[in-house]
Amino acid sequence: MALTHNSEAETLMFREAGEASVVVARQRSRNRGVLGLLGERFRANRPRAIVTLARGSSDHAATYARYLIERHAGVLTGSLSPSIASLYGTTPKFEDAVVLAISQSGESPDLFAAAEQARASGAFVIAMVNAEGSPLSAMADVTIPLNAGPERSVAATKSFIAALSAILDLLSAWTEDAAITTALDGLPEKLEQAWALDWSAAVPALVNASSMYVIGRGHGFGVAQEAALKLKETCAIAAEAFSAAEVRHGPMALVQPGFPVLLLGQADESLNGVVELAREFAGMGAMMVSAGLPAAPGIVVPTIAADPLIAPILQIASFYRLANALALTRGRNPDRPLYLAKVTETV
Repeated sequence: MALTHNSEAETLMFREAGEASVVVARQRSRNRGVLGLLGERFRANRPRAIVTLARGSSDHAATYARYLIERHAGVLTGSLSPSIASLYGTTPKFEDAVVLAISQSGESPDLFAAAEQARASGAFVIAMVNAEGSPLSAMADVTIPLNAGPERSVAATKSFIAALSAILDLLSAWTEDAAITTALDGLPEKLEQAWALDWSAAVPALVNASSMYVIGRGHGFGVAQEAALKLKETCAIAAEAFSAAEVRHGPMALVQPGFPVLLLGQADESLNGVVELAREFAGMGAMMVSAGLPAAPGIVVPTIAADPLIAPILQIASFYRLANALALTRGRNPDRPLYLAKVTETV
């Protein structure tokens, strides 16, 4: 089943995900000034900690940020639960800390309340948002616009990729690491190539799935989380994401012959562990689909050769095209998942 069938290209999800390469190129051009100033600030006054604040897909982008900031900037990074402020009325001390609030809409009351209270408690608040006129953006000390443009499908795609690229661009400006900058420079072109890849070989393997695992590791784990969420949203598959280092701590007991597993890997220190896990799953008779793993058993979908820093971004672009096709094959509308809304206003 090819991914070029007209019905697949008619969804908002398909069209919006396909804009990611243009979005990233536009974002990098427009955000150069604000990121340069933030980079100078962080080098002059190193943050004591980075605290991420996000929900849903944005929280998966925060996972990507945590791994990269801790590894390349050496600054402790962790997630703040919005309910600490919005429900329990408690605010930790944030002196010398940076709060990175990531949101497509910038409208969720709990995110706004948590960011506002953190700022009042001494945090320097950065809003990474697509809606620049949103309450979160207006309240923050600095806004890093995602520049994704309007996104009407309930399933966030280009805004998630825009969040990943903005995080990497912030890290580049902060650390002045030439390797990160070089990887970013090639990202728009490689995103275009990744979007054109055909992952349709995975559709027959997943079309009747009711549950499955998505596995990643390191900074690729956030993309595994995002893929699992999209399988829930668009395909009604009860997909769970696990780190390759965590899945052996209990979840392996559920794997039976034919159980679907999607494994995502990037060519860094994490790869050998994911490859070893793939062999274990194969030995248990799992239905294997993998991307970025050398000589993996089962169905291997194609990937673009790239720096491991951006490999997960390219994989999620290719995955979005697969998720769109899989949803339609299962008779579902990926743009209008049941019971979901584009803006989730959690209190």
